[in-house]
Amino acid sequence: MPDIGFYAIRSALFLAFFGLGAGIHAGLMRREEWTKVSERSLYLCTALIALAMGCLFISFATLDFQVAFVANHAARSMSLPYRLAALWGGQAGSLMLWLFMLLAYGSAAVFINRNQHRRLMPWVTVTMLTNALFFLVLINYISNPFDKLPPEMVLSDGTGLNPLLQHPAMLIHPLFLYAGMTGFAIPFSFAFAALVTGQLGNAWLKTTRRWTLFAWFMLSIGVLLGGRWAYEVLGWGGYWAWDPVENASCMPWIAASAYLHSVIIQEKRDMLKIWNMVLIGLTYGLCLFGTYITRSGLVSSVHSFAQSSTFGIIFGSYVLLFLLTFFGALYLRRGDLKSARKLESVVSREASFILNNWAFMGLLIIVMWGTMFPVLSELFLNKKIAVGPAWFSFMASVPGVLLLLLTGVGPLIAWRKATPSHLKRQFTFPLVWAAVVGIVALLAYGKMDIFSWCAWTFSGFVIAAILQEYTRAIRSRKRRSKQSGLQALRYLLVQNPSRYGGYVVHLGVVFMMIGFSGSAFNKEALENIQVGEEIQIEDYSLTYLTADVIPAKHYGGARARFALRKSGVGLATMTPEKRLYWVEQQPASIPAIYATLREDVYIILNQIESDGSATLKVHINPLVSWIWIGGYVLLIGTIIIIWPHPERQQGAQA
Repeated sequence: MPDIGFYAIRSALFLAFFGLGAGIHAGLMRREEWTKVSERSLYLCTALIALAMGCLFISFATLDFQVAFVANHAARSMSLPYRLAALWGGQAGSLMLWLFMLLAYGSAAVFINRNQHRRLMPWVTVTMLTNALFFLVLINYISNPFDKLPPEMVLSDGTGLNPLLQHPAMLIHPLFLYAGMTGFAIPFSFAFAALVTGQLGNAWLKTTRRWTLFAWFMLSIGVLLGGRWAYEVLGWGGYWAWDPVENASCMPWIAASAYLHSVIIQEKRDMLKIWNMVLIGLTYGLCLFGTYITRSGLVSSVHSFAQSSTFGIIFGSYVLLFLLTFFGALYLRRGDLKSARKLESVVSREASFILNNWAFMGLLIIVMWGTMFPVLSELFLNKKIAVGPAWFSFMASVPGVLLLLLTGVGPLIAWRKATPSHLKRQFTFPLVWAAVVGIVALLAYGKMDIFSWCAWTFSGFVIAAILQEYTRAIRSRKRRSKQSGLQALRYLLVQNPSRYGGYVVHLGVVFMMIGFSGSAFNKEALENIQVGEEIQIEDYSLTYLTADVIPAKHYGGARARFALRKSGVGLATMTPEKRLYWVEQQPASIPAIYATLREDVYIILNQIESDGSATLKVHINPLVSWIWIGGYVLLIGTIIIIWPHPERQQGAQA
């Protein structure tokens, strides 16, 4: 199997090179037959990489330790699902996964558009194959997953996957993350094709809308799963540490979110064409850049792959060249992309969307600056200085609460120019409700930091605005069609999913912001207690019941049991663990979590002492559950938007 996989990736390399040449020839000469040759090369490359992926999966499943990559990332103690997931647990396999998803997206997009956009398709294929060719060079010559160990170095067992990655969330987290990042290659390729051919209308934008939403959807799931994994496995009490690798997935999500809002203005008002090109180039560029910093050793992270200066130089040069090519083409076409329409009023939906974009860009700059600051400080000050989570959280709060406010403001303002009477009609109820929420928050919690208060007040405003929009639309529909409320709601979601599904997404964002704001009220305590003793934190009490040894095969340690009560009422038995993985000699604290809508009780077992006492850290984390609830709502809203509705056209005709 390793030999078949090796020859598959080597054949794909030459086939991609041939298809790239065919696509360039087809685009320059406008030769349809050569376009088809290039497209078929893309299909065949996809099939070959799928074959190579299958071979690598089989090597992991059968524990073929003659393959160096398998020996370094699998072990007999691992169950089959984790052995298979180990494929993307190392650098070579993760590059293969990226390449496969990239080619799968490209083949699907080319096949779906086989009878349309024929001027664009040669350059779409060229862009996809250029990306693929680069990754094929990497896995063939720099980080080959099928390299074999010398016979004398083959052992009966492997090193195994990082124990912290052996968690159900990590089985699928990288899949969603990569599906999101590689998915943005589709709108990027169509945008580049439009720049090359001069077909700069909205056709490419409409064709790639669902592709972009799907990629954003996948990336959103990946980011949420990463946060959930960090919260439940890493045992430090939080869900987002602003680690460089976490930020690498966050940055393209921010740019893509700005793009999805900005293209609405182009579709409705034929404005911001240059800006939208910049945003889609920036989004995919950040996907590549994130992959680069994860694997190059440019920044230090507990999540990063093996460091290699040669790899970093090659990858960094490719990212730079790729972006220079795209933005160079954009610069040459800047005159053709200028819109005749201008912003008519600062009190308009267009203005709110533009402000929304600048808030997203402010947030992106903050995350980028904080992530790269150690590199910049070392370059200019000869001293590596890192900024901590507190800096990120404080700086991101300003654009964060502004974005939250604009989430409610945008849908309430009219296009072009809003009149005073329109503003009064639209804003009265949301503003009154926001004031009520703000006052209640102050009365309930007393001293609050300004960002938490703004988050709660603006959340009230946005929820009221969304309810108002739904209520008015449902009433209007019921008057005109005599439908029930549920029938009217279904009609709205089917006939205008972008608008009303978007409101559901915004509601999810509100819930998540409420969850984030809870961190301002976090409490923690470090205690050492004997069996039978009790500690008190806030309204909760913890009684130390017992401790026992963990009888696991590939790790050892201790598990403690604590009885959790609130105001004397028993709630749960909590069992945090302290582990040591034998092969890796890696300690891990597995927390115990009791979650409610109001707050989480989060216990970390630091140590079972020689006298039998337990040293533990207890966190009270308010509102964390609303982050996960908000994530689910956000994903449901996105599904509403991208779900194909055959009834939509029929409803429009009726």
